[in-house]
Amino acid sequence: MADTKSESTALTNASGPSRILRHLKRFTWGHVIFLSGIVGIVSGLGGIAFNFMVDTADRYSMAESAGYVAPRAGAEGGKEAAKMPSRRWVLIVIPAVGGLLAGLLVFSFAPEAEGHGTDAVIRSFHHGRAVIRTRVPLVKAVASAITIGSGGSAGREGPIAQIGSGFGSALASWLRVGERERRLLMLAGGGAGIGAVFRAPLGGALFMAEVLYQEMDFESSALVPTFVAAIIGYSVYCAIYGSWGPIFSLPTLQFNHPLELPLYVLLGGLCSAVGWRYVRFFYATRDFFARITRIPRHLKPMIGGLAVGLIGFFFPQALGMGYGWTQLAIDGALSLKILALMVSVKIIATGLTISSGGSGGVFGPSIVIGGCLGALYGTILHRLMPNIVVQPAAFALVGMAGFFAGVAKTPISSLVMVSEMTEGYGLLVPLMLTTAVAYMLLPRRVSIYEEQLPTRASSPAHEEEFTLDVLEGMRVADAMKNDSPPVMFTPQTPLGEVLAATIGTRQKVFPIVNDGSLTGVISIDDLRIFLTEHTIPPELLVASDLRSVEYRTITPDEDLAAALRKLNATGLDELPVVPASNGGRVAAMLSRRDIMAAYHQRMYRDEVKSAAGAG
Repeated sequence: MADTKSESTALTNASGPSRILRHLKRFTWGHVIFLSGIVGIVSGLGGIAFNFMVDTADRYSMAESAGYVAPRAGAEGGKEAAKMPSRRWVLIVIPAVGGLLAGLLVFSFAPEAEGHGTDAVIRSFHHGRAVIRTRVPLVKAVASAITIGSGGSAGREGPIAQIGSGFGSALASWLRVGERERRLLMLAGGGAGIGAVFRAPLGGALFMAEVLYQEMDFESSALVPTFVAAIIGYSVYCAIYGSWGPIFSLPTLQFNHPLELPLYVLLGGLCSAVGWRYVRFFYATRDFFARITRIPRHLKPMIGGLAVGLIGFFFPQALGMGYGWTQLAIDGALSLKILALMVSVKIIATGLTISSGGSGGVFGPSIVIGGCLGALYGTILHRLMPNIVVQPAAFALVGMAGFFAGVAKTPISSLVMVSEMTEGYGLLVPLMLTTAVAYMLLPRRVSIYEEQLPTRASSPAHEEEFTLDVLEGMRVADAMKNDSPPVMFTPQTPLGEVLAATIGTRQKVFPIVNDGSLTGVISIDDLRIFLTEHTIPPELLVASDLRSVEYRTITPDEDLAAALRKLNATGLDELPVVPASNGGRVAAMLSRRDIMAAYHQRMYRDEVKSAAGAG
């Protein structure tokens, strides 16, 4: 009865968007697909806005201040021709200034926007219930645009993934959908953003489903939402941008000589070897800056930027994203010396830019490193065996996919993304071979995304999938903690008292009781969102104004599997335990943490009994 009463109350108090969502939920996937479309539209628009910010920062800092105009990739070529810097000394200063501005912005307003972004999304999926603060995407976008536009060696993948994922998370929180749906919308937003800015909708969708894990595992339930969001995001982006098709311009490339296969195997091995050095240097640089405790975190990106500027003084090709230089490598317009320098110097510049605390992605630099590595290797082979290696550009394209597949543990999405970015579908056979070799040869622990987990079974997001059988044999009473009564409020408790009571307690959901009977709950997450999005004077608010839209109750006699399903359905961290014969009075609060603790205790006891029986 208590459960029915609480759900009726939630329906009565539901807002307009929540009522719409309830109607959509009548269709199994209707609400997720519908919301994925909205996320795709916003992600596409976010990609346009982010590119505009990067181009604006680049124009004022690089072109007008230093006289340096980097070449562009084929489909992204600007009207202005590429020019080497006329004022090289300015190149030393600009990345440092950009690093200073980005560092002040990030560490003052959203420290989680530090670094390459995608790791933050992965961490939020596994450990953060897919909750991303609403300010993070904006801070990430501005800080990354400053970093990249001022010459920092970083890419667009991390920022746009955080922008799209942040909106997906915010939309899910606003509509108060369940935790599972919030995770799906977060991934859909990231896939849509990446699919848009890289013009690779299928690759972007697959990337967000694959990048979560080190092993060959996919977040399969996210594929359809990310497909829908990526298609819409890509369409919106290209329609406004006014240009469709791949980023890079390539001649028609075909695999037509079987003797090339061993050469592509060797390219996979080369990608894994260089990738190992890339990842090791990246995190060694991060650890180096972390050990410098006397310098404030705000200033460390400036130091990294200054080092990048010194590199740019002697080798400007290392600055910025570098797609134009990769295009020239594909076209065969770079010497072997420049190609070799691009590989080594780009690794150093990327580590200094991002690992010092700068903001930007790692996909772009990885594509540049892999493309130049493949072009270097292919050009040498062409000179040694011109009758077998006829098109060195093919090795540049395959090198892009192989290198990133190894360092990111994403062989499928890397293959697809590079194919879409270049329309190099005639090279699917060598792409498959090289990405597989690079992925297998590089140890699982060596990944540019350190927040990845081995498989779905390792993720807290899927913990209940592997525990339900045991939980069905346990009762809520087995997991209840009766050591202290829960913190509760009356409907008229002032906001000040509510906030004071939430300090110093691990409780996340607080019952609202009237004459001892439960009338609603306050979620700490909803409370934070309410306080950041509303300007109502705090002295006018009471506990009943902060009531969560949806909640459920559980009884001590229910099994823990049912309790866990209710937690997932509401998206709350805890639910009130109300005995059926207790007149609606709250006996305790049950959290996911309590359920999993009871589960692990049960598994431990079973293991002890099993060991004793075997002995």
